[in-house]
Amino acid sequence: MKVSIIGGGGRVGSCAAAALQCGGVVDEIALLDLNGEAAEGEALDLLHGSALAADQRIRAVDYAEVVDSDVVVITAGLRREADESRLALINRNVDLFAKIIASLKTYRLKDEAIILVVSNPVDILTRLAVERSGRCPDRTIGLGTVLDSARFSSLIAAEMKLSPTQVKAMILGEHGDSMVPIWSAATVNGFPLTTWPGMTQGLQNELFKRTQSSGAEVIRRKGGAGWAVGLSIREVVECIALDRRRVLTISSAQSGAYGAHKTCLSVPTILGRRGVIKRIEMELWPKELSGIRASAGALDETYRQVAG
Repeated sequence: MKVSIIGGGGRVGSCAAAALQCGGVVDEIALLDLNGEAAEGEALDLLHGSALAADQRIRAVDYAEVVDSDVVVITAGLRREADESRLALINRNVDLFAKIIASLKTYRLKDEAIILVVSNPVDILTRLAVERSGRCPDRTIGLGTVLDSARFSSLIAAEMKLSPTQVKAMILGEHGDSMVPIWSAATVNGFPLTTWPGMTQGLQNELFKRTQSSGAEVIRRKGGAGWAVGLSIREVVECIALDRRRVLTISSAQSGAYGAHKTCLSVPTILGRRGVIKRIEMELWPKELSGIRASAGALDETYRQVAG
């Protein structure tokens, strides 16, 4: 499988490439960036470690060499400021993103390829990609709340002194200000987390607030996220590559789940080699359901402003 990363010379793109290299599942990693020197430098750095990682082809490319990709990961975009919401990025990022989608159309990306949008605001840009690319909506997806769910699970595990890989907790809705914690389905090795000793309502609220502000905290402390988002991208790409059909909280164009239509936001989604296989409308607590609907409404309003 060939994976191309548009924005591969930047922090998120290069971290995703490193995560994919260490995963050893994909055959080829191609990096494209407006800063060609940066893409070439990252490709060379990764190539130097290939003898210690996996047998892969790693190189910098242009758009003409992206067209035969199986997955195209788009990480290109302007960085979010520490006090800036993800949705506020739309006015600065949408023009750049529209040019990327136009380039993919011009060079005729193959029909069966999957586009994975990572650039923020990811839900808005995923919908833009769906509507402007003319491609099958089930093959144009966003990273959505995969990273948020990983942060949520990891923070819960650290606080409760539990194994991170045994904690399963989801964030649904928008990857941003209106994200929704799904405590009703949160578990540790199958046991409900809400009834776990020491897990109080106050602690639940605190853990969610920490999750919600995690992105801004990382930006404030080190300038931007990289490693965790790279691993999140690898989780999605390898699910596609191996046709794992796992349930992931990716963002995609909805067709009725929780009352959303055309809106791109995160719901539990079975993902495989052909992209979205099924969106799962699981039973939620009333406050969770209302939160997802409010998230969809906020995203719809913002998209109307963008689409004109």
